[in-house]
Amino acid sequence: MAFSPYDLLALGAAVCWSFTSILSATPARHLGALAFTRWRMVLVVFMLWPVVLWQGTWQGITLAQCGVMALSGFIGIFVGDTALFAAMNRLGPRRSSVLFATHAFFSALLGFLFLDERMGLQAVAGGVLVMGGVMVATLMGGHKDEAHALETVRGPWRVGVALGLLAALCQALSSLIAKPVMVSGVDPIAATAVRVTITCAAQLVLFWSGYAPARAQQPASARVLVQVGFIGFLGMGVGMSLIMRALQHGDVGMVAILSSVSPVLVLPLLWWRLGRPPAAGAWLGAGLTVVGTGLVLLR
Repeated sequence: MAFSPYDLLALGAAVCWSFTSILSATPARHLGALAFTRWRMVLVVFMLWPVVLWQGTWQGITLAQCGVMALSGFIGIFVGDTALFAAMNRLGPRRSSVLFATHAFFSALLGFLFLDERMGLQAVAGGVLVMGGVMVATLMGGHKDEAHALETVRGPWRVGVALGLLAALCQALSSLIAKPVMVSGVDPIAATAVRVTITCAAQLVLFWSGYAPARAQQPASARVLVQVGFIGFLGMGVGMSLIMRALQHGDVGMVAILSSVSPVLVLPLLWWRLGRPPAAGAWLGAGLTVVGTGLVLLR
């Protein structure tokens, strides 16, 4: 199998998610995981639907396909993203990112079991190197004396780990469900709009039900909402649309592997944010990830 230009879409999504991982830490802790996700979805809905209506691409989605994409969005965004930001609140962006990166393994396994997707030896070797590199870079990317608020563990660490793995599994299931619809040629932005809308509705129902954790921990100031809006635009509007487009032409496992490099891309951003370089082990992991990504791209 030769290099596919659509692989670059998955890498583009990884770039988007690496930025949102860093940018989300502060507003997510300010609002709380559920309130942050709710505000993000509301703002993204108002960004995407004008584009979809203007382009007229909503007419290309059948009611049945809307139902499938709604299920994909509920699992991947409502459950998965909420779990991811809850993990981030407990473990910080670095540790939660490495847990979320396991969605590549889950995706490859589910694609093999349910979509009959097969990988060549070079792709498997590349995937292993990417996963290993991400793990090494993220786990060894900090310093023993790290004390920044972004790296502080809050509450039982096992709960944070469970939430991170749940987010990864939901992401894999979401891609698996969306794949058949995307192959049919549905517009990626329209598909993302449907997924975001059902998530927004679920979040609002949860909020209106009076569920206490859904309340914002602190008031949503104009500055926080601008941050959340930009995060939603970059992560959901751009990043998720790129993933949907990549799924039209690529295997679920391959797309997941390439998009899972975001934790490595987080390292230089943390360097900039925290004012100190990652530990030596991070560079080793980054090198493994680069080699693995090259093998996957040139499979």
